[in-house]
Amino acid sequence: MTTSAQVDLVSVVKDYGSHRALNAIDLSIKPGEFVALLGPSGCGKTTALRALSGLELIDGGQILIDGEDVASVPTNKRDIGMVFQSYSLFPHMTVLENVEFGLRMRRVAADERRSRAAEALDMVGLGTMSSRFAHQLSGGQQQRVALARALVTRPRVLLLDEPLSALDAKVRVQLRDQIRRIQTDLGITTVFVTHDQEEALAVADRVAVMNNGVIEQIGTPEELYTTPVSPFVADFVGLSNRVAARLVGGKVDVHGTALELLGAQLPDGPVTAYVRPEDIALEKTKAKGIPATVVSSSFLGSLRRTQVVLADGALLSVQHDVDVRPAAGEAVFVRFKGAPVSAVPASAGTGVGGVAVP
Repeated sequence: MTTSAQVDLVSVVKDYGSHRALNAIDLSIKPGEFVALLGPSGCGKTTALRALSGLELIDGGQILIDGEDVASVPTNKRDIGMVFQSYSLFPHMTVLENVEFGLRMRRVAADERRSRAAEALDMVGLGTMSSRFAHQLSGGQQQRVALARALVTRPRVLLLDEPLSALDAKVRVQLRDQIRRIQTDLGITTVFVTHDQEEALAVADRVAVMNNGVIEQIGTPEELYTTPVSPFVADFVGLSNRVAARLVGGKVDVHGTALELLGAQLPDGPVTAYVRPEDIALEKTKAKGIPATVVSSSFLGSLRRTQVVLADGALLSVQHDVDVRPAAGEAVFVRFKGAPVSAVPASAGTGVGGVAVP
């Protein structure tokens, strides 16, 4: 039976020479919780995971598992299971032998070893492939073997370091959903590192968005998407239009529509506002919107996303129902629905105004 643990990172610092990879980060994870570390390359998310696992020694702070500081405890004594991006299976061993390996190192009796390995393989849906070798498996199957190997020791904490990035899109979604189901069934405390926002939002109870060695915001997927505390979070999580606007009396004036400002207050003046495509509507009449011209329109299955250009040259991405099919060159009108927005002073903008960015 897996026992879940409380995990706390307290003011953790990690330096690589003059570069500070982790800048006094704090993170508290409840027993059985699934937390994703999300951010761009170099933000510190993998360093945080490696510090938690013991693969990296920290330069300051505490790493607590159930209240015990394990910062100086070796990796093999932390009772942690880990799955890497690379499958790292032993090519000369069968699937069953690969899964048994951790138990063999713990000197678990042969009968119990085989029984627990078989149980772990059944859990990941590979019970009938125990006698195969790694080269006889697909990438997705190999990663499921790696997951079974991490779970068979019944660790208190499961760490997943971008385990899906080497897989094709369909297999990635299938394995992502399977990992979440297994984690829910076992109730194991899990930390999942990814740069893919869709993965993080789909599986995690909470997501910690990292940037330059700090956690910019941690919250549920819904909180991060609807109430980002900084322009970086608004920019990184989901899709946003960067729109030239003006802050007046605490309100963001976007082409004549006053919107609430999310996050810290700013001084009045020119700003760049971050507006979600679904917070803009297409209209047929001038009375309801701002004149625009359709540049392109893309069918995305359950929705359509249309690029329009305003009279001042600003480009906007508008998300709408699939039954609305605007054609390139068509004259339309756009309306800002009134959802709150994040903003930065115009001089601090990170891109071209009006361009939707993932």
